[in-house]
This record gives sequence, structure tokens and C-alpha cells, in this order.
Amino acid sequence: MSDFTKYLRHSLVSKLVIIIGLTVILSISAWAYFNINNIKTQIMKNVISSTDRLTNSIKLGTHYAMMLNSRDDITQIINNIATQPEIENIRIYNKDGQIKFTNHEEEIDKIVDIKEVACDICHKQDPAPVQIGMEQRMRFFRSEKGHRLLGIVQPICNEPGCAFDCHFHPEHQTILGTLDVVVSLDQTDRQILKIEKGIIKFALWTILITAVIIFFSILQFVKKPIIKLIEGTEKIAEGRYNHYIDIGNDYEIGLLGTAIKKMGAQIGINQAELKRQKNEYQSLFETAPCMITVQDREYRLLRWNKGFNDRFDPEPGSHCYHAYKGLEEKCSDCPVEKTFVDGKSHYGEAEGMGKNGEKNHWMFITSPVTDTDGKVVAAMEMSIDITLRRRLEKELQRSEEKYHAIFNNISNPVFVVDIQTFEIRDCNNKAVEVYGYSREILLKKIFSDFFIQEEKKQLIKQMKCDQEINKVQHLVQNGRSIYVDMWVSPSKYSSREVLLVTINDITRRLKTEQHLIHAGKMATLGEMSSGIAHELNQPLSVIKSSSSFCLKKMRKNEIIEKEIFWKLISKIDGNVDRAEKIIHHMRQFARKSEIKLVRTNVNTVLQRTFEMFNQQLKIHGIDVIWDRNETLPEILADPDRLEQVFINLVINAKDAIEEKWANQGLSREDNDKITIITRPTNDMVFIEIHDTGIGIKKETADKLFEPFFTTKEVGKGTGLGLSISYGIVKECSGGISIEPGESGGTIVIISFPVPDVFEDDLVYENSI
Repeated sequence: MSDFTKYLRHSLVSKLVIIIGLTVILSISAWAYFNINNIKTQIMKNVISSTDRLTNSIKLGTHYAMMLNSRDDITQIINNIATQPEIENIRIYNKDGQIKFTNHEEEIDKIVDIKEVACDICHKQDPAPVQIGMEQRMRFFRSEKGHRLLGIVQPICNEPGCAFDCHFHPEHQTILGTLDVVVSLDQTDRQILKIEKGIIKFALWTILITAVIIFFSILQFVKKPIIKLIEGTEKIAEGRYNHYIDIGNDYEIGLLGTAIKKMGAQIGINQAELKRQKNEYQSLFETAPCMITVQDREYRLLRWNKGFNDRFDPEPGSHCYHAYKGLEEKCSDCPVEKTFVDGKSHYGEAEGMGKNGEKNHWMFITSPVTDTDGKVVAAMEMSIDITLRRRLEKELQRSEEKYHAIFNNISNPVFVVDIQTFEIRDCNNKAVEVYGYSREILLKKIFSDFFIQEEKKQLIKQMKCDQEINKVQHLVQNGRSIYVDMWVSPSKYSSREVLLVTINDITRRLKTEQHLIHAGKMATLGEMSSGIAHELNQPLSVIKSSSSFCLKKMRKNEIIEKEIFWKLISKIDGNVDRAEKIIHHMRQFARKSEIKLVRTNVNTVLQRTFEMFNQQLKIHGIDVIWDRNETLPEILADPDRLEQVFINLVINAKDAIEEKWANQGLSREDNDKITIITRPTNDMVFIEIHDTGIGIKKETADKLFEPFFTTKEVGKGTGLGLSISYGIVKECSGGISIEPGESGGTIVIISFPVPDVFEDDLVYENSI
């Protein structure tokens, strides 16, 4: 291989010149090729478009003459247009391929091959198509002189005027003939050739000039700086790290020269840094906060750091098992041995006696030490003292046992419930006692299985949102039911999200409350007895007088007129119904009922309440003023319990008015009254009961709802009415407050929320 050929193959300059030169040649050649093709295509499109427009012009120009069947005019038009130099032939063929009109008289009436003039595109289909694309209508061919010709045919369609008004062409014939225009492409081809030559010359000159510029640029800006860089690196290789490399102001290559100079200087710095790092790593090995040893295949200690020396005080050449544990032979499960066998790291925990005689615990990891051939020649063992951690673990274990004992001895049932699945993860001893299941069975249960079916969905939703849920019915062993309050708080248990549920069994308390509520009803009925007796006296008096009249007539054997008899019997029947309704209302009010929260209209409950008080209040001379909103929305409440609240409040209002009369020695005043107001506000329903009685003090109002607190004289009140009323209102998610009236008397305000959506009426608590 010659030196020149070798230079071309290996020289960077020659490679750059060849690669860039070929790239320029290919790029400019591709540009020239696509540019020539684009220009040729554009010129031909223009020629075809202008020829097609000429064809349409000829067709339109001869249309009128064809309609008149004026052959001379058609011939004249064709000859006039054919005088243009680029037009070779203009012919009109009939459907049989016979030339009927042409600019060459000798061609008239000749029959031609329809395939030669592209007429067969119409003859292939029957009927012939009216619309034909340009590519199907044009053709290229050579003239006798050798230059190219372009021919475009234009079908002459049958129009209504041709079929009826003009001559004999039938209506079903769609094509009457063809107009064929042939133009010369000689001038066009010459123009294209001239453009091709110009573009090729321009491309060649561009390639030549670009190649010369690239060649000399590479010599000046690449080869010369590279030679200088080679000389500079040779100087650095000789150890002259600060040698200056002068390669001019070229930015990239200048930076390369500066980088090489910095590299030389950095090599010297790195040598010093390597030495410093060696000393530093030796220091780290000695002062590392762990114990490090290096052992050979005989388990002899080759090296160890200060930490190991302070803890175990080894002797040179001693074995690791003797230094660590005071043994006379290798450990049965030796991690160093495993490392020599498989060449991998092993870790674990061990214990032994330190030089101070105390028992130590440590965690270790081994690592192989290899030679240049990758053979394991030693093993490094790094140990961390975990004696303190072991002590803390034991303390933690004792602490867990302590708190587990506290957990099990809590006086209330406590459950640990998975927040997603509601599985019971843990429970204390009290839960086993209250729910009647063994611990093993409880830990297999789903907490929501304790809920009754109707409340399960709602309670699961509440447990995920609320912290306190009151008066919940739970199903325990043997189908028994208990009532509980639940306190729910999110927590962590074995790295899982759980709910810590504390249970308070309130079954006995609810039974006591039920008895108190019933006792309150009985006390209320006792206070209402005089009014109820008067209510019953009225229908009984009517029944007595009507029956006495009938008996009197019967004793005298007198005939009672049919109309009078029916009237008396109707009165007796109506008043019996009235008395029965009063007794049924009393019986309904007095019975122990289950607590049901259902859709309730407050106005209806108030009206039913005052049916038992109309006569009693009239007897005492107290007027009742109603201000009811008839469009009051429904609330969720227990109508029977709510009636008890209203009865208690009305009795209190009546007693307050009578107490005012007694204290002031007055009789009834004209403005003494009880006012009942119902009104909706936003999402709440408010009930206000105003009286003009003796009133209350502001400091007393805060104590009125306490059990057994009363402002009445001894023997006139139990002190349970308002306390029971407060509990009933709270069960319905409502609120109740009492405050002094602005002009005397007392105002009781009760509020209930209006639910957004009423679900099916739910029984929140069953009778106990």
C-alpha cells in the first residue's frame, strides 16, 4: 500500500475532505435533480392546463354553429384557431371515428383507429360517461419530424337542444363525437432542456467552489492546530505538564489546547491527591465507628482497626474466633468460611465476651478481598456493636407486655378494626366478656356483622368519618342485643391503617331512661287528668241526656219520631267516637313505644298535642295563639316522643301563667296567652313556644335541663320533664334552649335539621 493511499485511509484531514465533499456533491446533486423534475413537472402542468383551456374554448366557440348545423362556420372557426404556431391539428370526430371537421382538408371523412386518439375511453362503456378525467383524455406521441406532441380529446355531449330542437340525435345517445386538439411540445422541450443545462452548470460550479473552500479551510483550521496539539501532548508525556500550546484563537480547538494543558497540570495534582487519599482511607479504616478485620483463609487476623482493638484487644497472628469469642476452634456457622467458598457477602448477628468481661452483641457483614486475577485471598469482616439496641429491645418487649396488660384490663371493650375490610385485628378481655364470644372467634369476625342489617351501611360510613357514634344496637352471642356508644379513632397497627373502637355498653342506662321517660308520661297524664276528665264529660253528658230521653219515652210507651230518633242515635254514636278517640290518644301516649325516627310534620304533632289541651286551657282561661308556617318541611323525628316534649312544654307554660296569678294575687289577665310559632330557616325547622307566665332568670336557664332540677314548689314537679325533653330532642339531632322573654314570660326555642334526602324510614333503636 502506497504512502498516499495510507494517508487517505488514516488521515483525519483526508477523511473530513472526502466525507464533507461527498456530502456536498450528493446534496447539490439531489437539489439539482429534484429542482429539474419540479420545473419540468410545473411546465408540463401549465402546458396541459392551457391546452385543455384551448380545447374548451374551441368547444364553446363551435357550440352555436353546431346547434345551427353550420358546417362552414365550424370549419372557419377551426381554421382560424389553428393558425396559432403551436397547434398542429384540430379535429372533430363523430362517434364512429370519422373526421368531420379538421384544419387539414385532406383528412375530412377519414376514419381513424379510435384507440390512437384516446377515444376508446368512451366506447368501452355503454352508455358512455359524461365526465372523464384529464389523464384519460390526454396522450403524448412523436410527430414525423421527431418532436413530441400533446393531444387532448374533449367529448361532445348530447344536449336537450341537440335531441329535440336541432337535428336527429336520439335522447339516449350521451356522446355525439369528440374534439381532438394536438399541440406541439417542441418549444416547451427546448425550454426545459435549456433550464436543465443551466441548473447542472450551476450545480457543478457550486460543487467545485465549495470543495476548494472546504479543502483549504480544513488545512488551515484543522490540520495545523492538530499538529500543534500533537506536539503539545508529546511534551506533556515527557513530564512537562505546564508546556504552552499555541494554536491561535480558534474557539473549539483553542479550548481543546487549554484542556490538554489543564490535563497535564491535573495529572500532577492527581498524583498528589492519590497519595493523600491513601493516607485518608487508612485513617478512616482506623477511626471508623465500627470494628473491621481482615482475615486469611486460615482465619488469622491480618489487619484490624482501632475499634476492634479497643473492644477485643487481639494479639498479632491470633485467630478471629479466639479474638471475638475466646474459642479454640472455628465457629460451626462461620460467615468468613462461606465468603471464601462462594465469594459473596454474608451477614448476621453474634455475641461474645469483650475484654472487660461483659457480654457484647454485634451485627456483622463479610466481604471478599480479591487479587488481580479475581481470586479470593482474604475476607474483610465489619461489625457494628448492637449491645445497646438489644437492651432497648428487651425494654421495649417489657413495655409492650405492660401496655398489652393495660389493654386487656380496660373496663370497656376495645376493638382494633381494619379500616378497609372491617376485620377485627385485636380485642381485649372485656370485649370477650361483653360480646360472649371467645377471643379466637372474635378475631375471625367482621366488625360490621355486629350491626343490624338496616343500619349496617350507614354505620360503616359513619365509622369512617365520625369520632363518636351514640346508641348503636349490636348483635352479640345467642342472638341477644345490646346498645352501645362507640368512640372511633384512626390508628396504626402492624403498619396497617386501623380504627381503634372503644365500646361503652349503655343497655342498662337506656332501660333506666326508658323507665324515666315513661314515668314522665305518667306524671304528665296525672297533671292532665282534670282537663281530660272535662274532655270526657262533654261526650258523656250528650250520651247521657240522649239515652235518658229515649228511656223516658219508652217507659211512657210513647213513640219517638224517626227523625228525632236518628238524630239522638247519631249524637250518641259521634260522642262515643269522640270519647274513644280521647281514650285511644291517652293510651297511645302512655304506652312504652320504640324509638323510631321517621318523616314527621311538626305542625301535625303540635295539632295532635293541643287536642288534649283545648278544654283544659279554656277552663284555666288561657288563650292559644297559632303562627304556623303551612309549608313547613318534614324532619326526621319520633312523633310520639316529640308529642311528649310539646306536652311537657305546654304544661310548663300553663303552670308558669297560673304561678304568676298566684304570686300576684290576680285573676286572669286579657293578655295572658301561649303563642306557638313554627318557621323554616335555611336547612332548619324552628318551633317557638312563648308564654306570659312568671318567667325565669338568666342564671337559672342554664340549669333547667339538669335531671331533678325544678323551679316549682315541692310536690308540684319531679324535675324530669325538661331533662327528658332535652334527651328526646337530642335523639332527633335537634337543639333546645330556654331564655327569658323581652317583656316577661319565657321563650322555648327548638330546632331540627331538615335532611337533604329522606331514605327509607329507619328504626334507630328498638324498644328495650
